[in-house]
Amino acid sequence: MSIQQPIAGQQTAVTEETQAYIKRVLQLIEKSEVTKEDAEWITKETVEGFRENVNPGFLEYRKTVTQGGQFAAVEWSDNGSCFKDVNGKEYIDCLGGFGIYNVGHRNPKVVKAVEDQLKRQALHSQDLLDPLRAMLAKILERITPGDLKYSFFTNSGTESVEAALKLVKMYSDRTTIIATTRAFHGKTLGALSATAKGMFRKPFLPLIAGFKHLPFGDIEAMRSTFRSAAAVGEDIAAVLLEPVQGEGGIILPPPDYLRQVRELCDEYGALLVFDEVQTGMGRTGRMFASELYGVVPDILCLAKAFGGGVMPAGAVVAKEKVFKSFFPNPFMHTTTFGGNPLACAAAIATIDVLLEEKLPERAAEIGLYFLEELRKASMGHEDKVMEIRGIGLMIGIEFHQDEVGYEVSKGMFDEGVLVAGTLINSKTIRIEPPLTISKDDVDRVVSTFRQVLSRTNSLV
Repeated sequence: MSIQQPIAGQQTAVTEETQAYIKRVLQLIEKSEVTKEDAEWITKETVEGFRENVNPGFLEYRKTVTQGGQFAAVEWSDNGSCFKDVNGKEYIDCLGGFGIYNVGHRNPKVVKAVEDQLKRQALHSQDLLDPLRAMLAKILERITPGDLKYSFFTNSGTESVEAALKLVKMYSDRTTIIATTRAFHGKTLGALSATAKGMFRKPFLPLIAGFKHLPFGDIEAMRSTFRSAAAVGEDIAAVLLEPVQGEGGIILPPPDYLRQVRELCDEYGALLVFDEVQTGMGRTGRMFASELYGVVPDILCLAKAFGGGVMPAGAVVAKEKVFKSFFPNPFMHTTTFGGNPLACAAAIATIDVLLEEKLPERAAEIGLYFLEELRKASMGHEDKVMEIRGIGLMIGIEFHQDEVGYEVSKGMFDEGVLVAGTLINSKTIRIEPPLTISKDDVDRVVSTFRQVLSRTNSLV
């Protein structure tokens, strides 16, 4: 058998200049402190790299939050509830990486667990049994509500939703899945089919068939859809919900809504899937938001804060009756990096911190204080602020116009507080700081919000 020879000139030449560039970047990574000259070079290279090699659209987006439009904010280091840009300016993080820093930035216990595991083994062989995956799955069975038992590990929230959708499809021959308006479940094709915002969906139509979107919180619409679907022989396979809608604008469900959905699923033999990618791991004042409402789903999706803000990590936890579809052939759904030793070490340490330091309880307590103080700060500005709502440390500030929200976000950023809008409801900015945020930092955020709001013009 002959071996095909490479075509002359086909191999990309790596120049000495490129190798020198790589060395310089590695040397910067190694540094604990950077000089003014380093900071200027890093900023220039970052802006140029985004424009020419990542996506120039991000530069346009960053103009709304970067002082003077100079793209000066290049993040470099973090700790606790704050991070610093490459020039040393510190920001209180009330975005939290869209909810990943529940135990704080670079929590020392999580970092230590990952470093300790890294010294022994970074990734698993894929063939032998890896111990931390088994141990983490056992821990999840013990801390999740009800009879959730088996876990499949992923790298992100959208992957968790994809795995959940496959479990739904293998559970029965039903094909119709109910999601809701203003929902956000991810951007891979299956998860995107459940996501609600048309801007994300239209370029990729047709998506996965079988999804119906109903108004979130409307139990009568849900009941009517179940009844009609059964009447025409298209029984509902599952309902996929966020217990509290995050990207939809921090939307809380009406009282008893989730329990009534659970009852409908039981009545018609459908599965209930909770997407707790953003609400899980203590964010809402309990370890899982489903506990707040006394409802146990058949499938629970986790990610974001699951890796402690140190490793990308996610999980799908399901009841045995659902998960057993994967028993005969465990290779029906797999992922190379999901459940790797570093991610599992991070997740185990994260759960330990949440429990030992009682961070869900702290989120409930300080979140209530935060919510009340923000509402006080907004008094007299009803022409700008429509509503401030939330639960735990998951708070949304909704404005009458998008432009006011953008100006407030930018103003707070200039004063050293990072907030951001939500992906589905652009009039709402989120407050999702680490659950470890101090009361002093909360007071500083509220004070900054009050000052910025006072100097922001109303467009009403």
